[in-house]
Amino acid sequence: MRLRAPQPPSERGVYRDRPYWLWLPESEPPWPAMVILHGAGSAKENHADFARLCAASGWAALSYDQRGHGESSDEMSPQAVDDVGRMATMLAERDDVRTRRICVRGSSMGGFLAIHAAATHSALAGVIAVCPATEEGLRRGLRDGELEMRADAGALDAWLAEHDVAEAASLLAGRPLMLLHARGDERVPYTSSEAIFSRAGEPKRLLLLPGGHHRWIQHDAELQTVSLRWLERALDAG
Repeated sequence: MRLRAPQPPSERGVYRDRPYWLWLPESEPPWPAMVILHGAGSAKENHADFARLCAASGWAALSYDQRGHGESSDEMSPQAVDDVGRMATMLAERDDVRTRRICVRGSSMGGFLAIHAAATHSALAGVIAVCPATEEGLRRGLRDGELEMRADAGALDAWLAEHDVAEAASLLAGRPLMLLHARGDERVPYTSSEAIFSRAGEPKRLLLLPGGHHRWIQHDAELQTVSLRWLERALDAG
């Protein structure tokens, strides 16, 4: 039996120094859109599964290499937060994207950046954060050399010392926040998502799953679908 090849990106390119892949739905535009953020030591290609799910569900989906990762030529730095807003702007400039329905989904460090970016950029309409990292955990990873990325460690550490992801979640101003975390996460304790959830306003949802590990939820097709459907309903209700 011949297996069907995975759907390739509709477009590949570089925008504002960020190498990206973009998937577009087959349905009629305009579409909602999702900016997808990978974690430390990862790359845009590693979240193609979620991007394909988005496209199959009628969403445009853009994944890109963050600073210090993949095909990027620079170092991870505090400007990574503004990169999220820039990529959302790129999507908003397209005639086939619904400008008020651009959301962000991130995993681990990407989940951390997704929350901070939405707190900073009001154009981001909603957030899905999977096992989001914390400032303390990222600072420890930088100090111990555990984060597999090229980084401006001094500038990044100073920025992390001055910020709080739970406080950022409180600034989402009524925009939906979906948090997913495995209780068995060996890298980021699930209590970090509980702390973020406690500070966030409605609409919000927290899914804590028994067992598992740090990378499990990111690529679980059922949980990807659950999170996307919840976000759609929350946006419609809003």
